[in-house]
This record gives sequence, structure tokens and C-alpha cells, in this order.
Amino acid sequence: MKAVIRRGRQLVVDNMAVPTPGAGQVLVKTLACGICGSDLHALHHAEALAEMSRRSGGGEGMDPSKDIVFGHEFCAEILEHGIGSAKTLKAGTRVVSVPVLVGPAGAESVGYSNKIPGGFAENMLLTEAMLLEVPNGLPSSAAALTEPLAVGLHAVNLANLENAGVAVVIGCGPVGLAVIAALKARGFGPVLAADFSPKRRASA
Repeated sequence: MKAVIRRGRQLVVDNMAVPTPGAGQVLVKTLACGICGSDLHALHHAEALAEMSRRSGGGEGMDPSKDIVFGHEFCAEILEHGIGSAKTLKAGTRVVSVPVLVGPAGAESVGYSNKIPGGFAENMLLTEAMLLEVPNGLPSSAAALTEPLAVGLHAVNLANLENAGVAVVIGCGPVGLAVIAALKARGFGPVLAADFSPKRRASA
């Protein structure tokens, strides 16, 4: 399969082996994948990120000297189930997922791993129990926004705002916009948005 691989501090298109799903896992075909600001940061600063993870107790994690396939904001199609999987969703089903692969050795971060590819590859492995079926009619490109929108919703949930409160969002990048969308969906308002960028303010 083809993949966009971080090799050194460059992105290269190369071939790699198609991964094999284990128990409780599925092999999927990537249909759409967003480029997160974290991916751009990791392209240039993966060494610092890996060191911070190690120092904060996150274990060895990814090794920046080895190949990494980014991509954790995705929509995919189920191709094959691992042995012993429940097969709750059939092959051909479009899905999104928490970007974590659970296996015998523990959990691995999809998109920030040397062992498994993320959504910038043609195929990925996902944890079957974490799959969510994409509603019929929703474009794959929109479904790929599930992960960043979930980050915004999580922030609003943590804020524990009163219904009558005015919310202020500082920073109107993709996650800031996700926070604004979550606030408006919950009926909060007015929402004040601040950003140095006129384009981001206009988007907000």
C-alpha cells in the first residue's frame, strides 16, 4: 500500500506492507483524512515531542528516527476483521474511531506510532470496539471532522458552563471553531471569539 511517511524531517510517498488485523481489530481503507496542526508540528518537532512524552511518564512512544505515518482525523471503510472479532459492523461500512489501537501489548496511538500507520496510508488498523458507523448520506470528508469536533465538545463539557453564561473562545483555529460549534449547538450565547488572524475571526 502507499503511504505518506515522515522520514527524517521530510514527508515521502512510499510503499509499505498492508497491516494484518489481530483479535478485536479491523483492517480499513482510508477514505478521507484531515491534516491536524499536531501533524504539522510533529513533522518538524517530533524529537521534542517524544522527549516530552518520555519525561512525563508516557513511555518510549514513537521513535522520531524511524518512519511514522501521521493521520488521526479520518473516515474509513471496513475491509476485513481480525480473528475472533465480533463483526458487529460488516465489511463495506464507513466508520470513524477514537485514534487508538488496542492490542496484546497495550494501546498504540494511531497516527503517532512507528508500529502502525495512521490515516495518511491507504490502509490502517482500528480497534473494533471503538468504531462508530458514519450515518448514511454524510460525506466522508465531513465525517473525518469527527475527531477535532469531539475535542471541541470535550472542552465545552469540561467547562461546565451555566446555561445563561456568555462564552469567550480565545483562538479560532480548527479546535477553536469546534468549541464555538459545540457552544452554539448547546444553545450558549452570545459567544465571543478572539484571534489575531482576520481570516480566522471571519470564519468564527
